[in-house]
Amino acid sequence: MNKYISRRVGLALVSIWGVATIVFFLSKLIPGDIARIAAGRTATAEQVAQVREKLGLDEPLLAQYGAFLGRAVRGDLGTSAFTHQSVVSDIAAVLPTTVQLVIVSMLITLLIAVPLGVVAAVNEGRAADTAARIIFVIGGGIPVFWLAIMLRWLLGANLGWFPISGTNGFGMSPPTVTGFTLADSLVFGSVANFVDSFLHLLLPALALSAPFVATLARNVRSNMMSALKSDFISFAIAKGVPPRRIIVRHGLRSAMGSTLTLVGMQFGWMISAALLVETVFSLPGVGSYLHMGIINQDTFSVLGGVLVIGIVFICLAVVVDVLQMAIDPRVRLSQVGAP
Repeated sequence: MNKYISRRVGLALVSIWGVATIVFFLSKLIPGDIARIAAGRTATAEQVAQVREKLGLDEPLLAQYGAFLGRAVRGDLGTSAFTHQSVVSDIAAVLPTTVQLVIVSMLITLLIAVPLGVVAAVNEGRAADTAARIIFVIGGGIPVFWLAIMLRWLLGANLGWFPISGTNGFGMSPPTVTGFTLADSLVFGSVANFVDSFLHLLLPALALSAPFVATLARNVRSNMMSALKSDFISFAIAKGVPPRRIIVRHGLRSAMGSTLTLVGMQFGWMISAALLVETVFSLPGVGSYLHMGIINQDTFSVLGGVLVIGIVFICLAVVVDVLQMAIDPRVRLSQVGAP
């Protein structure tokens, strides 16, 4: 077990280095002069040169790359040319909004996808299964940004059922403790603030979860169908185990083992997909931060934001692999027996 964890952590570190390398060299393709942007539009050529020297942009490319890796290891991702603040502090301020959105989206995904996949598997070949598969196709084919715009226009602007932008209504922002508005509302015992924060998150979370519901439900259906055809299920039926217990305790438990990997990966995918949703609903998260960085040609903020998303994705992959091995004896046996 420890050997496997050490190997996965080592591979994760190599992957993070690879992501940092790719992101750094791709950032050099962003048009514009970061020194000119950081110095300001009215800066003279001499001032721009001073800023370029201060940022190390006058050094050879490989020297810049080495300096970037050295700073990144120390937790320094540079200074934003737009906010003039540390990129790390900027991302720390906006990350809770994105994580909160992703958590709510994942809860919605699980609450819809798992029952839908189970119903489809139990009713294989019947009307319920056909209807569920139609929902899979429609949900998986709807672009996230289009659905976000439609939900904002219909349920927010037209019907007025939900707020259409921001994280809180006017005067409803709870005192900041963790940066998570839902958690901060609970800390201060404000039900009104909690409801207001949740309503602001609901439409973005629904838009973000739609394609992931389709993917996860399809996966649950497939795994559940395989589990229900297994020998141990036939044995349980022969013993007279009630159907509901067979489905929930035996079939679903077996099916969710491999589905756990997909759930973990979806967390990372949701963080990257949140860029579109946060832009539509004006949520101050990592996606909006990246969007503003791209618009303002702020290389360091884009570089830092993409790198953080990559690190989160890789770390989630490690956690999911370890959890799956701990939960599923079959996976644990195959990994322990691997050379």
